[in-house]
Amino acid sequence: MAVLAGLYLWLRSGNAMNSETESPKGLRQWAAAFLASIAASHVWWALLGTIWLTDDRLIRNIVAITLDRVTFVPLMMCVLLRMLQDRHRPLWPIAVAMVPFFVVAVVAIVIHYDYFEWFVEGYSLQLSLIFIIYYVHALRKYGRWLHDNFADLEHKELWQSLLLLACILLIYVVYTTNEGALAVEYLAQVLTLVIIAFVVWRVETLQILLPEELEGAEETVETEETEESREVSLIGSLLVQHCEAPKLYLQYDLKLTQLALALGTNRTYLGAYFAARGETYNSYINRLRIDHFISLCQEAAAKGQNVTAQQLSAQSGYRNYTTFSNAFKQRTGQTVTQWIKNNT
Repeated sequence: MAVLAGLYLWLRSGNAMNSETESPKGLRQWAAAFLASIAASHVWWALLGTIWLTDDRLIRNIVAITLDRVTFVPLMMCVLLRMLQDRHRPLWPIAVAMVPFFVVAVVAIVIHYDYFEWFVEGYSLQLSLIFIIYYVHALRKYGRWLHDNFADLEHKELWQSLLLLACILLIYVVYTTNEGALAVEYLAQVLTLVIIAFVVWRVETLQILLPEELEGAEETVETEETEESREVSLIGSLLVQHCEAPKLYLQYDLKLTQLALALGTNRTYLGAYFAARGETYNSYINRLRIDHFISLCQEAAAKGQNVTAQQLSAQSGYRNYTTFSNAFKQRTGQTVTQWIKNNT
């Protein structure tokens, strides 16, 4: 299953689960490598247990455990970090953290060190705690980035990434506490299948939030802009001309980067403009959309048209009604039902 899933992610560019979603190419490749490491782990444990080093259990375990730690663990970390699209976080510290596994493994093989597994468990525990703390901190930054850059927070990246991390930690606990019981072995394999399925589903349903072509275009804009167009004070008029007048804010999943390109500026200066006004991109787009909804609602009431709030919210730029209702209450202080009852 791991081999098939890895080949699928590696060789197929489009998504079978959701053809309308384009997942990040880099994430697909990292996920494919991660799944390959799961398959490879089964291969070398089988070979070392039946063909090579069959008479030396200690050396066999040292080799197999080391191979697991320097493949499965770092690739898992890389996949988790690549799911956060606010920025490309450096991966070289992960490679550096794997060096002690190599060094201690070589020493343990040379001197036939009996306590190698103790070192592995202790070092792995410390490494896991450090990574979890860092990842939770990175997720919080990612959540703030989502809120500041996207008007429709429907992606659910945060809990999905944490769920994958929890699944991986669970299977690690099962493997490291396994004393050979057959039921535990079966449980470990079932959890592995769950992780394989979850990784494929996660990659297939994760939408690119900053496409490479947009990033490149943004850099070109930034280098070609004159000093005058960079002035934050001009962005207000640009927003009226290129966003509010043509009602660009009604576009589904409109991103800060896309709006910056439409204005002929970059996301840094556009973000600075919103910050100077004491609001975020998210609140700006929602304000325009809610005002548009109110206008549509009042027009429909004046004409005696029988339309639902769901229909009007879709015409106001929202794919998801729950997202709309939350934004509406935050903007007006009333639920949609209350506002319609009091104002129409």
